[in-house]
Formats: sequence, structure tokens, C-alpha cells
Amino acid sequence: MTMNSDVSLFIGGNWRSTPETLPIVNPANEDVIGSVAVAGPEDLEDALAAAGDGFRIWSQTSPWKRSEIILKACALMRERIEDIARSITLENGKSLSEARLEVVRGCEFFEWDAGECVRLYGRVIPSEPGIRYMVVHEPIGPVAAFSPWNFPMSQPARKIAGAIASGCSVIMKASEETPSGVMHIARAFEDAGLPPGVLNLVFGIPARISEFLIPRPEIRMIAFTGSTAVGKHLTEIAARHMKPALMELGGHAPVIVCDDADPVAAGIASATRKYRNSGQVCTSPTRFFVHESIYDRFTAAFVEKARSIKVGDGLDPATQMGPVANDRRIEALQALVDDGRAKGAKVLCGGHRLDRRGYFFAPTVMAELPEGARAMQEEPFGPLALINPVRSIDEALEQANALPVGLAAYGFARSAANVDRIARGLEAGNVSINTLEASRAETPFGGVKESGLGREGGVEGILHYTIAKNISHLID
Repeated sequence: MTMNSDVSLFIGGNWRSTPETLPIVNPANEDVIGSVAVAGPEDLEDALAAAGDGFRIWSQTSPWKRSEIILKACALMRERIEDIARSITLENGKSLSEARLEVVRGCEFFEWDAGECVRLYGRVIPSEPGIRYMVVHEPIGPVAAFSPWNFPMSQPARKIAGAIASGCSVIMKASEETPSGVMHIARAFEDAGLPPGVLNLVFGIPARISEFLIPRPEIRMIAFTGSTAVGKHLTEIAARHMKPALMELGGHAPVIVCDDADPVAAGIASATRKYRNSGQVCTSPTRFFVHESIYDRFTAAFVEKARSIKVGDGLDPATQMGPVANDRRIEALQALVDDGRAKGAKVLCGGHRLDRRGYFFAPTVMAELPEGARAMQEEPFGPLALINPVRSIDEALEQANALPVGLAAYGFARSAANVDRIARGLEAGNVSINTLEASRAETPFGGVKESGLGREGGVEGILHYTIAKNISHLID
């Protein structure tokens, strides 16, 4: 059994263990590799007090000093990339190469916001002589942030970066299934000299923590990444207490492949991206609507690539796709495949759990699914791709936009006319043409419809952690 570190709470600049813990399981072999502390009411009270103290100090710290500490912590995380990546692989299952890229991505979020925090400009509004109107951006206050298990380092990094760059303190509730990534973030900031209480980590039963923290007057804002159902619930709690909520929720990303696209190149690129992180990505390209004239060639290239993917333990350098997170993901994926097959869909490869220890599901491609298939309506969040032929861009757009979610959407096309049709027609917060990269540190990221509220990243992201204060000054 390969052991990972036990993970403690981090409150007010101190690490603390608790009587209650939860096991950490390696999804590649189902071994228990450590434990994570579970926060009780007293721990959460202490975290609230610490966040309040941290905010009073940090909000009065100059942007240049905040930027300096963030960049120092980033340098430490980059130095420690191998240790952080290994802990991510042990807990999440993704390959070491993907885990390293996640650490780099998390650092990029911090580095971008470190630059933005010294550019939180206000403005002077033109007025008549004798009076001046100014708008300034001030940190909103202590933030309660919640991140999921699929990106254990970069997801909490995005929220912590926006909060502390703006001058806020944060209580971060990261996933109890994959807690080590955020633990490494806290260690780096501790070593970089972040004042106590600015960053606090708690773990435990998600509902207990959210329902304890969100209503409390000390908390001024909520930031969450996760499922639409949970996001709606947390937004309702926040609304009852008139607190802004930044919500990055689920998707079911469509991909439109036009008749002028290169079907082989698009198929290979799509399959490569689809099985990243075992398909457990909210922006994962999943519903492919391919023009009938190139459908066969695209599908053949996609399936050939899917079949070639080496599935295994993420610690094996040869592994290209690791396990899914747990048994629940296996059951959900199998149910979607069985439903599609029963309704007439073709299973071109995969469609089953692999016969070995660990939560391994084969890279799967289904084709010619009817609209009523559950997989066409529900986000699989796993290594399951769906490919259907279409006769026109209009038909593709209609099917792509048919769901109540809109986080990411993609297209492959060569002509300017087709690119324009796709870019204008897709209902999503993030539309990518001839690339399957939906989000970068310098670009705003978020959804439309039931895929969320607000944006993370880019110049827009940090503003969510601020209030716009209007100052009117009558000059005597």
C-alpha cells in the first residue's frame, strides 16, 4: 500500500487534527492511503473568527505586498511540483503528467491574479465644479469557497487566488476525497508569509459545512464549483441572507464538426481531449454533432484513438488515462451506457468496467443516440463520448442548445462563415473554435443558463470579490 499524507485543518495559521476523520482512498487500487480531518462546529467557529481577523489585516495590506506574497507562494509550489503532483495522482487517479499540468495551471491562476490585484483601478466620474464622484473597488470581506474533487489543486487555486488577490480572507472547503492539493497550497502560503487567518482550510461533511458557514454574518460571499443541483441549493441559502454567489456549475459540452473541417484531425484531437482526467471535467467535449458527409471518417478516427489509450495507474509513466473517482461514477456510467444501448444506440468501443482492481471504466464511444437517451440529457462526467450525424449547422445548433446548461461548447470549421455561425449560435459562456481549450487564467470562465452565475479568471474574475463603492465628495 502506497501511503499519502494525512491531511489536517488549517485555521488561523495553525494546523489542527480532529477526533473525527474520513478515509482517503486511492481510486487506482481502492486502498486507504490516509485520512482527512473533519471539522466540527468549534472548528468552524474558530475559522470564522480567524477569517475575520485575517480580513482586517489583509484588506489593509497594499496590493504590491499582496502580489509579492502570492508570487512567492507560487514559486514554492512550482519548486514542489513533483510532490504535489504525486499526491494528486494518489488521491484522484489522473496520470502524473496531467497532475503536473494541473499544478502549473493552478500557479498560473495565482500569477494572473497577483498581477491583476495591483490594477484594480477605480475611476473618476465627470462632474460640475465643486463636487467629485469616485468609484473604488474594495474587497468584499471573508469568503466561503467550495471546490470539487476532479481538480484538487487548480480548482481551489482559482478561488483562493481571486479572494486573496482582492484583499479578502477565505475559508476554503475543498473535497474531502482529494484534500492534499489544497493542503500544499496552504503550506506554500504559510511559508511565503501570508498573515494568519487570511487562508483557512476546512474539510468534512459538505452539507454541514455549507449550512453552517453561508448564513453567518461574518461571511460576505460564496464561491462554488460543482453540480447544478448543489449549486442551486447553496444559491438559495445565500439568497436568503442576501449574499452574492459565484457559481461554476455543470455542463454537457457539445461539439459541432462542420463539413469543411478535417475529420481525421478533429477526431483525433477530440478523443485526446475527451479522455483527459478520465472525462471528469465540466468542460469535457461530450456531445459530438458531425456533418453527415464526414461523419464516418471522424468517427473512425475518434474510435481508433479511443481504443489506443492506455488505461492504468496514474503513477505508471505509460498511463494515458487513470481511473474514475469512485464506485458511484462506475455505476452512473454503466447506467447511461445500458440505457443508450436499450434505446438503439451503437456502442463502438468500451461500455464497461475494466476487470481489475480500482475504479477503471473503459474509454467508451456511443453513436447514433436518440434524443431520449439519458446520456444525451445528463452529463456523464466520465470517459463516455456521444457521436451523432447531422445534416446542417442549423440542426447541430438546435441539438447543441437543447439542454438547460451552457458552460463550454466547441466547433471545428475552416470557412469564416461557418466559424461565425458557430460562434454566434452556440449558447455557452465559453465557445472555442478549432481548439478544445475552454479556459485560461487570462480569460473569463463561467456558464449561462443553469451552468452558473458570474465569471472566474480574466479581468472580470477578481471583480467578483470586490464591491464597487461610489464616493461623492462636496469640496468646500
